[in-house]
Amino acid sequence: MSESTFRSVEIERTSVGQYVVRNVRGGSMSMGTGQDASFTPVELLLAAIGGCTAIDVDHITSRRAEPTQFSVEVTGEKIRDEAGGNRMQNLMVEFTVTFPVGADGDKAREALPRSLQQSHDRLCTVSRTVELGTPVSIVEAAGSTGN
Repeated sequence: MSESTFRSVEIERTSVGQYVVRNVRGGSMSMGTGQDASFTPVELLLAAIGGCTAIDVDHITSRRAEPTQFSVEVTGEKIRDEAGGNRMQNLMVEFTVTFPVGADGDKAREALPRSLQQSHDRLCTVSRTVELGTPVSIVEAAGSTGN
């Protein structure tokens, strides 16, 4: 892995079911089981899917006009089944975007459907990874089990 392709976060337990997620740039956020206002891991997955697509669409359309409204809702159903285990299904990313009246707004409106499709088909790393499926390895770090 090269330095330009490597990504990571660190998760530290703060109490039972409560964690802090940190990135290498110094950002942090709380994560938990849903017993308080902290985001759950599933909510973070939904946010990652929607956020990735939002960034793509925003960069493409805002070159033409600044949106007057830009919001994204990401939904899905968490299911439990014997064959596949716990997972999400019926994931949907819904955009509500409006642009100002005028030629620039018209250009942005025209670019919106194509930018959504480009993000879905090739740009959004998160949704592409989910849709294509990528194996996840879980390992125990050396020396993590005892004194």
